[in-house]
Amino acid sequence: MTTLLQQAFAEAAKLSAAEQDVLATRLLAELAAEDDFDRAIAATSGKLAALAREAIAEHRSGQTEELDPERI
Repeated sequence: MTTLLQQAFAEAAKLSAAEQDVLATRLLAELAAEDDFDRAIAATSGKLAALAREAIAEHRSGQTEELDPERI
């Protein structure tokens, strides 16, 4: 465990039991969301690679234009 995480847990330990439960629920939900995101990216990696190849091909064939932030 990193020093920063140890510090965070030490601070969390000072909270009431109810506040600790709220924090724990939020942390577990965040970790689950990270896992869900990682699985979604892994499941679509082939599609993302195909889209990247298509975008590069379009750029190389002159079908793209430089983005002008002033025109967004």
